[in-house]
Amino acid sequence: MTRFRRTLRQTMTIARRDFVATVFTPIFLLFLFAPIFMGSFGAIGGLGAASMSDGAADKSRIVAIVAPDRAQAMIREDARLRRLFKRDERPSTLSIVAPAGDPAAQARAAMADRAYDIDGVLYGPLAKPTILVPPLSRFTGNYLEALAQATIAAEQPGAVTVTATRVTTTRERTSIGGQHQSGFLAVFGVFFLTLFLAGQVVGTMAEERNNKVIEVLAAAVPLEAVFFGKLIGMFGVAVLFVGFWGTVLGQLTTLLPPSAAAAFGDLTPAVGVPTFALLFAAYFSMAYLLLGSVFLGVGAQASTMREIQMLSLPITLVQVGMFALASAAARLPGSWVATLAEVFPLSSPFAMAGRAANSPEVWPHLLALAWQAQWVTIFITVGARLFRRGVLQSGSARPFWRRHKG
Repeated sequence: MTRFRRTLRQTMTIARRDFVATVFTPIFLLFLFAPIFMGSFGAIGGLGAASMSDGAADKSRIVAIVAPDRAQAMIREDARLRRLFKRDERPSTLSIVAPAGDPAAQARAAMADRAYDIDGVLYGPLAKPTILVPPLSRFTGNYLEALAQATIAAEQPGAVTVTATRVTTTRERTSIGGQHQSGFLAVFGVFFLTLFLAGQVVGTMAEERNNKVIEVLAAAVPLEAVFFGKLIGMFGVAVLFVGFWGTVLGQLTTLLPPSAAAAFGDLTPAVGVPTFALLFAAYFSMAYLLLGSVFLGVGAQASTMREIQMLSLPITLVQVGMFALASAAARLPGSWVATLAEVFPLSSPFAMAGRAANSPEVWPHLLALAWQAQWVTIFITVGARLFRRGVLQSGSARPFWRRHKG
């Protein structure tokens, strides 16, 4: 056999060994089919993300308090003016209301409507109307003034100039759109922190398995205690990280200009800021413990850095999938998507953090935290039993899928 053929044969032998060691494992199947699961969650989350702005627009209205004989003319002019805007730049849906008693009091009552976000109210004579607008509404006043001008021009052709009086007024509650945005930011915050921190627990046992330390620990204390102790230790590291950067970012927010601070003011969650802060911390903790317990159990079956590296993509896709599902739930509170995200253990902390921004009820969060804590126990117990039966059985350090019966 020539030297070239011998070298080629040795090369192919090594290539076959690495190929078989990589492909013929359940971890590779998880790696291979991960995009399918990601595509399913991504489709659900994509529907919610694509309709996020549409949902806020569905809950927004502009109100015109005008006499019934002018309502049809204003509706026609509103339809004509809207064609001048791009679809995502059009004003909120126009609602025509007939005057009843004091128009000024009627306008203030309309601004306090809890079913919709009222972006502006026009009342009084069309030639000299009064327009109520929220502080952050930039263009609604201009549009209502132009609509009054177009309505008068359609009824009385000629040089009639509308002079509007604009009054800035504040809502008595957080806007529905602001609550939806708060929900999305809550979901994203929990997702970002767990994405950055929870994946670190995958490789925590690899070195101790190679050094046989895990067998000593398993002989001294219950294996469930070993798993839970490692998870709590890594969670302590995560809390230290979040505490440090939370303090830094909290100080940086004091440097924001007043306009940015006013914009953040509309993001007040439905449960209130103090309660929301506590729930956010609780759901971050549960998200970390849930995902960390799953990743610890799966990662404990991997004995080499190759297998740990192969786990990184499925783990990331699982986290992104939970984020997509919970984002759709934040956009569609009360829907079947929201119920699924709130009940499914791995997405429950994300979805419930979004719910805290959209709904003022507190008691569902107590049930959700108990439900999530129960699943942390289940995942730790199952992971420890799989490790005991698959890896520690007969003193073998090999994963259960590589064990062969003699």
